[in-house]
Parts: sequence; C-alpha cells; structure tokens
Amino acid sequence: MLVSKVLNNNVIIADDPHYGEVVVIGKGIGFGRSEKDSIESEAAEKMFILRSRREQEQYKQLLPQVDENLIEVMNEAIQTIGTRIASPLNEHIHVALTDHIAFALKRTEKGITFQNPFLYETKEIYPEEYELAQYVVNLIEERLGVALGPDEVGFVALHIHSAITNRPITEVRGHSELIADLVDLIEENLDGGLNRSSLDYSRLLTHLRFAIERVCRGEEVRSTDRLAELLGREYPEMYSLAWKLTKVMEKRLGLPVYKAESSYLTVHLQRLAEKDNL
Repeated sequence: MLVSKVLNNNVIIADDPHYGEVVVIGKGIGFGRSEKDSIESEAAEKMFILRSRREQEQYKQLLPQVDENLIEVMNEAIQTIGTRIASPLNEHIHVALTDHIAFALKRTEKGITFQNPFLYETKEIYPEEYELAQYVVNLIEERLGVALGPDEVGFVALHIHSAITNRPITEVRGHSELIADLVDLIEENLDGGLNRSSLDYSRLLTHLRFAIERVCRGEEVRSTDRLAELLGREYPEMYSLAWKLTKVMEKRLGLPVYKAESSYLTVHLQRLAEKDNL
C-alpha cells in the first residue's frame, strides 16, 4: 500500500490495493513517512487497518482532539487485547475506547470522578474483559502517569465486551444497568440482604446475564407447568419475586420473557434466601 497522508507519528492514510483508502494505525508508522511511500504488507499485518469508511471518518475526526501519546498507548492496548481473545474486535473500539479514555483522563486531571454503580457485577459477569480492562488502566498509569482508578476498569471492560460481541456500547451498558437494578430489587426483598462474595450470588449474576441474552435472541426456555406449580407452592415468596424480576426485564428490554425464566430464577433466589448462605 502507498501512503496518502501522514496524520501523526502513529496514524497514516494509505491506498490499499484491495480495500482502497484505509486508516493504518501502528506505533511509529507515520514517523519519517512521506506521500507515496510504500508500506510492505508484512509490516501492515502488525498494524490495525480501519476498513470501514464510517470508522475511518470518525477516527480522523477524533485524532486532533487526542494527545498523540494517548493514541500510541491505546494502539498498543487494543493490539494486545486483540492477541488475547479468540474472536476479532469490532473496529469501532478504536474510536469508542480512545474517546472514552481521553475524556476520563480530562475528568481525572480536574478531580472529577464517576462512581461505577455496577462495578462488582461487571467483574463477575465479564471476568475476561475485566482482566483486559485492568491491563489497559495499568498501562495508562505506567505510560501517562495518570491513575484512573478501579471504577474506570469496569467502564473499560464494557467497551471491550462491546467490541468482542459486536454489540453497541449503549446496549452493553444498558444490560449491565438492568442486572444491577435487578440485584437491588432482590436485595430489597431478602431480609438478610445479599452476600455478594458467595458462590450462589455469582451464579445468580451469571444466570441473569444469560437470561437477558436469551430474551434478546428470542430463545425459548422450556419447563413444565407442574414445575412452576411446585416452585410456587414450595417457595411462594421467591417465586413471586422471580415473577416481578421477569416483568422488569420485559419492560426494560421491550421483549417478552418466557414463563420458564421465573422457575429457574426461583431456584437461584431460594439458594440466596437460605440463612446459611447469607
């Protein structure tokens, strides 16, 4: 490919024989480059190439607003994330995560902090993404000297999950908020509250995550009416609470929730309600 324009030391515009105009991102890729310089394909394989026209334009608009040192750190972070996961990352992570971190750095420098209300849930539900997010935040502190704090790790984890699953960050964040609200509702209805360090609590979070994903996919969950009747009779309070939770899910997601979800939720809730687990 041939260099069309050098945007900074780490980003260039190039003409690719297969994809046309592309944004090529890589540490030092623009240093000493001039228009019409050739870039070997072997070198390009070690870089990120934004092929989507929409992502290209958004990234080019973002660049003048972001410090070049941050661009270099984010390129390295995203490249590392890409090597550690099995699936390809959505290209939008270059725009979304870089923009998010740039804003977080400005807030931190001004002493403005945002509390993450669903940090614990994020860590439990998305452990791989959380670990990668911790790496990103640590790298930023190491290279730029700014400690973003643990709350920010949770926000970064959601961006990483969004890129891995090809789901908009608004949807990912909405699901996390929904889970946090469901947990609050559960806690309000349990006399002893919730033991958030228990295995049963971790199981509940995992169940809620996959229940929401099943609802969004329209995947039917089957159970017998007899099971529902049995659970309703044996554990009336938890069955009623499970029913309330599914109604909240229906309202927030705008999608129907199969009746069987109430039955399976009842089992998890009953485990949490038992005194020896609190």
